[in-house]
Amino acid sequence: MVGGRWGCVKAGSRCYTDAVSALVDAQLVPSLGPAPERTGQPSAWALLPDELRALGPLRGDAERLFSRLQRVATWGPDGPEVGKSARALLARTDLSLPAIVERHPSEDGATRCVLRLADGHRVEAVHMPRAVKNPRVTLCLSSQVGCAMACAFCATGSMGIVRNLTAGELVGSVLALMRALGPASGHQLTLVFMGMGEPLHNLEHVGRALEVLHHASGLGLSPNRITVSTSGLVSGIDKLATWRVRPLLALSLNATTDEARARLMPVNRVWGLAALKAALLRFPLRTGEKVLIEYVLLRDVNDSDDDAERLAVFARGLRHNVNVIPYNAHDAAPASALPFAAPDDEAVQRFARRLSELGCLCTVRKSRGRDVRGACGQLVQATAQPRSAPSAGGTPASSPPRTRP
Repeated sequence: MVGGRWGCVKAGSRCYTDAVSALVDAQLVPSLGPAPERTGQPSAWALLPDELRALGPLRGDAERLFSRLQRVATWGPDGPEVGKSARALLARTDLSLPAIVERHPSEDGATRCVLRLADGHRVEAVHMPRAVKNPRVTLCLSSQVGCAMACAFCATGSMGIVRNLTAGELVGSVLALMRALGPASGHQLTLVFMGMGEPLHNLEHVGRALEVLHHASGLGLSPNRITVSTSGLVSGIDKLATWRVRPLLALSLNATTDEARARLMPVNRVWGLAALKAALLRFPLRTGEKVLIEYVLLRDVNDSDDDAERLAVFARGLRHNVNVIPYNAHDAAPASALPFAAPDDEAVQRFARRLSELGCLCTVRKSRGRDVRGACGQLVQATAQPRSAPSAGGTPASSPPRTRP
């Protein structure tokens, strides 16, 4: 039962259904034109060795300079330690790193972090260590300030789209989080672009960031340890399929009919379920690779036996894993008025069992960071007024690279 401007609305009631319809029908088809961009000097964190070399004369090896920048384990107390010629070279670039201005540790070991960008805007990321035999850390990263997709159940959608993160800010987010919270090595790291924003609405910068993060002289991240989640931009899925450094693909599905999905996710009014299924069928998968189908479970909205059967039909023919995600409540405007609720645990398990019986590989996500508003669908920030572009060298979160004697 929820309140807010809907009054008292009981899940499953006609009033509940009408409230959902009224809210989501007010959403227009999302703007799929280019998102606003931050301009300024090229970021040092997004330059590959050849591009560093092209900046000007460099005493020493550009590969070594790239490694100094990208491997936080080699940094000194003031950041990367480089020689005088390299320092002069880097003065022509933006050396600002996203600054971690808030940390919200969860009881489950995750930490929700708020990162301030050089122009004053803020995004969120979640640091999730895993206590396994070989300890690893998963970083959930944002790709945009806000989001244009306007999904009805997602807090980020309440922000609208502010701008894309640049490739330097994407790489810089990884480096800032590694430096503050670990791990020291890229070999212990997994990345998921499931935070704020639609990654495939920011293809150019996400693609460049993955090239840098994959480079053997830097963190050397395997594409099999990077997942990009999309709300269903078919044109972006097709472009992603052609990338040299191609990550794993996740599709946020969340409904099993075009009518229901268009109400929850306005992007479905551009690319419906048939177009999505066709895009997944032609997406090239490596040996052993699966498409992750994410399904946020909403009580009395998309959790019926009929939904399970239609979801199994959608997944048929795909090498897949259906990841069922019980809805994570939030109070972001206008989400305080959203009459959504998570099914109880028994209903979640019943839905997952039915999918398994129908032949789906199915897992139920244990959302981490829920108690600190860091779980799936909960990330949101008030938008800041941009400041003027930083001067040469930017406004670093830490000191500029230190000169080695």
